[in-house]
Amino acid sequence: MTGQRFILHVDMDAFYASVEVREQPGLAGRPVIVGGSPRGRGVVSAANYEARRFGIHSAMPTARAMRLCPDAVCLPGRMSLYASVSRQIREIFNRYSPLVEPLSLDEAFLDVTDSQRLFGTATEIANAIKQAICDELSLVASVGIAPNKFIAKIASDLDKPDGFVEVKPEEVQSFLDPLPVSRVWGVGKATGKELDRLGISTIAQLRQQSEAVLQDRFGKFGTHLWRLSNGMDDRPVVSDSEAKSISNETTFDTDISNRDTLRAWLMELTEQVCWRLRQHDLFGRTVQIKLRFADFSTITRSHTLPEATQQTKQVWQAVMALFDKAMQSESRRLRLVGVGVSGLSDTAQRPQVQTDMFEQTQGTRQTQLDEVTDAIKSRFGSSGIRRGTGYKQH
Repeated sequence: MTGQRFILHVDMDAFYASVEVREQPGLAGRPVIVGGSPRGRGVVSAANYEARRFGIHSAMPTARAMRLCPDAVCLPGRMSLYASVSRQIREIFNRYSPLVEPLSLDEAFLDVTDSQRLFGTATEIANAIKQAICDELSLVASVGIAPNKFIAKIASDLDKPDGFVEVKPEEVQSFLDPLPVSRVWGVGKATGKELDRLGISTIAQLRQQSEAVLQDRFGKFGTHLWRLSNGMDDRPVVSDSEAKSISNETTFDTDISNRDTLRAWLMELTEQVCWRLRQHDLFGRTVQIKLRFADFSTITRSHTLPEATQQTKQVWQAVMALFDKAMQSESRRLRLVGVGVSGLSDTAQRPQVQTDMFEQTQGTRQTQLDEVTDAIKSRFGSSGIRRGTGYKQH
């Protein structure tokens, strides 16, 4: 892509918790946690800003969160509700650009370069989107505007909640230079310590290193560091219509090693992905997991199913097999987990595989189970019906 680009990163503030407060106005001003039960092994999926003041963050055991703030309101997640609201947000995005790349239910990139001919400047479009989300959905979004994805994402996070930060092309370096190197994608604890040993703590100091020096020290990753510290990121915004997979991932505020907690998160991500498949009447054949460790090293593992599916149980079985195998020899803590499905097709293009009567009956039952689960969760929340993380293969 050539010429000046105008990229927005729109990030909903405390999305799950904000939706719950909107649905129950009496919760306004109170600390609200969305997550699993504090009486079991539940973990926090989201916390509003009132709760965060007590040190509560996502992926924290819910029981610990409630000890930090006994007065917090703990609610079960309602994924179908959040996904429905996410669709409404996406409809607002689509009014202003066909180039919308969702990263999760609550954030997306928009390329509004060509949209300015119809809707005014990128600044005016960003303000219009924020206002529409507020007026129509009674929710608050933070927005970053920049020449590329990397800078737009940083910008949206700098002034939360209700943030609005614009970085013009001529301001890129003055914007980046004072920021800590931890703001650069891929710089985790291990890389941060190595950079600290080199006397590099800010992006300005990183930028002052030559590409050759960083390559010598970090290999190919050194080029990545050099490019981002110089504000270079030429990745395009990829719209849903061009996407070849559906995925969801979550980054933990603190690194996690507990396998039960990680499985609970993978189950939630699997349900999100499969719900999205069913909403778009899509079927996927290749299941993939993504695991990022505390040192920012990342692995992906995939498995291709005999036939395409949108059933949660089939995807979950593959996810668990991939996770257990990947973690057999691992003791490192995880910073991020993700689940994705690719090899997408619609109902008319599904592979037709001969099955016996029993298998057909089981498949029909699983499809019905997914439909009922979607309906109940939409009305009553995740506690209305809950799958065990024990879709075991044995």
